Amino acid sequence: MSSAAAKRLEGKTIVITGASSGIGRSTAFEFARTSPKNLKLVLTARRIDALKQIAQDIVKEVGDGVKVLPVQLDVSNPDQVRSFVSNLPAEFQEIDVLVNNAGLVKGVAKAPEIAEEDINVMFATNVTGLINMTQAVLPIFLKRNNGEGAGDIINIGSIAGREPYPGGGIYCATKAAVRSFTDSLRRRS
Repeated sequence: MSSAAAKRLEGKTIVITGASSGIGRSTAFEFARTSPKNLKLVLTARRIDALKQIAQDIVKEVGDGVKVLPVQLDVSNPDQVRSFVSNLPAEFQEIDVLVNNAGLVKGVAKAPEIAEEDINVMFATNVTGLINMTQAVLPIFLKRNNGEGAGDIINIGSIAGREPYPGGGIYCATKAAVRSFTDSLRRRS
């Protein structure tokens, strides 16, 4: 990564949901590698043991210039999301970047055999969780620069939100919702 990216990230606090594996885990490492001298990472997921291991691995690789805070969080639980920011240590509360990555796929049934539980779990995690996390963090961004706002939100989507596939109707619908919400958020005035 370029030194310009490292400079832009210097001193920032970044929250990554779904950081225990896959894209979330890789994103955490990329941020740490890009700005290894002065960065705070808040890694969230349901699996705290995996997060603790990732935190150790990051510090081992890049050094202690990156402070990593593993936090157990289920984004599908609105109560956990509502109290997320206030439960962070003070030095991690001024969030600069939110990476909404938490997501899952359950089942590959086609309508009319899609299990109601699969529908509810996917929407609660992939859509409602993402929206609730955004609403929890956005007020921090909006109070900056005399109310003009400053901060970045990265919502992880999927081509499935544009190109649905058989048996993936609900997952594809959740990713289409993420895309629409993101587009709406971008146009926020």
